[in-house]
Amino acid sequence: MNSDNDLQIAGDLLEVPHLLQAPREHPATVADFVGLARSIAADRSQWAHLVQYDATSRWYHRLRTGPGYEVWLLSWVPGQGSGLHDHGRSSGVLTVLEGTLTERTERGTRALGAGAQRVFAPGYVHEVVNDALEPAVSLHVYYPGLTEMPMHTACTARETHDEVDVVTA
Repeated sequence: MNSDNDLQIAGDLLEVPHLLQAPREHPATVADFVGLARSIAADRSQWAHLVQYDATSRWYHRLRTGPGYEVWLLSWVPGQGSGLHDHGRSSGVLTVLEGTLTERTERGTRALGAGAQRVFAPGYVHEVVNDALEPAVSLHVYYPGLTEMPMHTACTARETHDEVDVVTA
């Protein structure tokens, strides 16, 4: 019986470049999209200078696009909300950059402070609101890019469980 394993045969894998996977230029997995959102959130120079606040409607700006995905920056003054909606066929990552947002679903309500992330699958129904007294800023990554945002009423929203807490700050 041969007891040699690949590491014993090859030595240190980091010393054998052809065995390493090439780094991806664009995200392709849920973990990659979460990582993309975290890296943008951590680098304020990519987004802070772009933020604007609009007292009449939520402000939004498409920050980046890639093959099949979009990254959006949104600001929320106190009292502004999204209304109950889903994201059609898009999955998403919501990251709170500044302030506190409240997410409401049929399963309950949760406060999302700066650093909190939510991951959701297509058809996930929720409402996001700034219930705080200070403005908030959030980052949204959608894959595929957002093409629809169907609105719901409380009685027509279907409960989905296709969401994950990634980070709760």
